[in-house]
Amino acid sequence: MPGTEPARAVLFDIDGTLVDSNYLHVHAWTRAFREVGAEVDAWRVHRSIGMDGSLLVSTLLPDADDDTRDRAKDLHLRYYLDSGALMRPVGGARELLERVAAAGLTVVLATSAPEDELSLLREVLGASEVVSAQTSSEDVGTAKPRPDIVRIALDRAGTVAGSAIFVGDTVWDAEAARRAGVDFIGFRSGGISGAELREAGAVAVYDDPADLLAQFERSPLAAPGGERSSGEA
Repeated sequence: MPGTEPARAVLFDIDGTLVDSNYLHVHAWTRAFREVGAEVDAWRVHRSIGMDGSLLVSTLLPDADDDTRDRAKDLHLRYYLDSGALMRPVGGARELLERVAAAGLTVVLATSAPEDELSLLREVLGASEVVSAQTSSEDVGTAKPRPDIVRIALDRAGTVAGSAIFVGDTVWDAEAARRAGVDFIGFRSGGISGAELREAGAVAVYDDPADLLAQFERSPLAAPGGERSSGEA
């Protein structure tokens, strides 16, 4: 309706942000690469987690043909899904989502995970009753660090960039948010340092959801679209 203000929303990445899964991705990718005959050091894989899957493979296997890259992606998915029993929510994840919803903010899962992965992550995370919308890899051709997934999440929240905040754990999340014009909060829970997250554009950095929850009233989430705090937790 004309004159209606956009909803205030918080867009959440899932892997490494709400579910402790980044290192399971590293293991799955490393195993997949070895099986297709490529040796990629685990630290290089970790630095690429959060990037669009096809872009990750082309970056780490620049000389591989399309069949090899496709096989690596298929193997990664199989090994990752097999690790589901090892997944758990990051500390405070469910409680943070509930606190955000209780504050009257729209909760959106802004992820580029494929549907199979997303179903598993949602099952591990729980808290479905407070999630208003979600995205997946089926919504875009190329995901992070492109901003498309963030823009789709904004549309599904019924809001605009200036009335939302994106919460993630990688520099790829930060870049996607920046390119979409959305403020970004970074978590160290994905294994990326606070300094790197800030350099990538984070307006605030916390250890994990529990850390942000403990400082909620002093955080950027207390006034999305308004005044922001900038101190590191």
